[in-house]
Amino acid sequence: MYVFVYGTLRRHESNHTLLKEASLVREQAWADGVLYETNRGFPALKEGNGKVYGELYKINPDILARVDELEDFLEGREDNLYIRKLKQVTTDTGVQEAFVYYSENEALLQEEIPSGDWKVHQYLKSNPERTLYFAYGSCMDDDRFIKAGVDQHFKKCLGAGVLKGYTMKYLFQVHDGGRGDIMEDGGTMEGVVYDIPKEAVEYLFTREGVTPGWYRAAFIDVVIGGKPYKDVLTFIVKGKYDETCPPDHYAREILRGSRPHVSRSYHEKLQKQLLDIGMTKDQVQNLLS
Repeated sequence: MYVFVYGTLRRHESNHTLLKEASLVREQAWADGVLYETNRGFPALKEGNGKVYGELYKINPDILARVDELEDFLEGREDNLYIRKLKQVTTDTGVQEAFVYYSENEALLQEEIPSGDWKVHQYLKSNPERTLYFAYGSCMDDDRFIKAGVDQHFKKCLGAGVLKGYTMKYLFQVHDGGRGDIMEDGGTMEGVVYDIPKEAVEYLFTREGVTPGWYRAAFIDVVIGGKPYKDVLTFIVKGKYDETCPPDHYAREILRGSRPHVSRSYHEKLQKQLLDIGMTKDQVQNLLS
């Protein structure tokens, strides 16, 4: 059996220990509904047409019983705080039926969370002075920051970060070709990690089109020089398309920006990827020059 969690049961959150014996299936998963702030230190999910983000776990009956207790749910009882239902949960690699906990208690539904993501909501509320940010596309290239007049915010670079379980693909389509995205498909990829001030976060939310719904903020775990770092900010495409070859200028930014930081093998992988999705060898060589 499977369970979808969207609040304090997620990784690095206060009740995640209840899932210590569960198997993480996907850390990027989403279900239908509308997420609310309860002002009690946890969120509530109401059925609806929105999209709520969380994690998908494979569990056994003992774990389910513990989660039921946390959610104040008892099968057959009328006054449950949360109601457990079997729903379709979507991931980058398919759909899985899983238990999801909803609430119809209006007293809990204090304020709608626009992002549909409890971790993002908590982060925005706390508004930290500094944040670790994982760039994997054109934001690896300093020239983009210089042109935007924000390069002073991206001076503190921690180097290459390794992200396990994901692959970078060109899944966001604009008029001239694809743009970078990460897909949780079991691969391994690299990017550049920056330690940035909150002014840079504001810039990134605008640049990545979070408000119009192009990309969404998310938190991932990366490894830098063998050391793990938890809940690093990144941005993921919301509406994914088939992978499309990017324009030359965008591919050049990725190859140029990543080269001083990522491993040689990963840089060669980025070059091969461009060949695989339609670029010629001459095009790729010109991008490197």
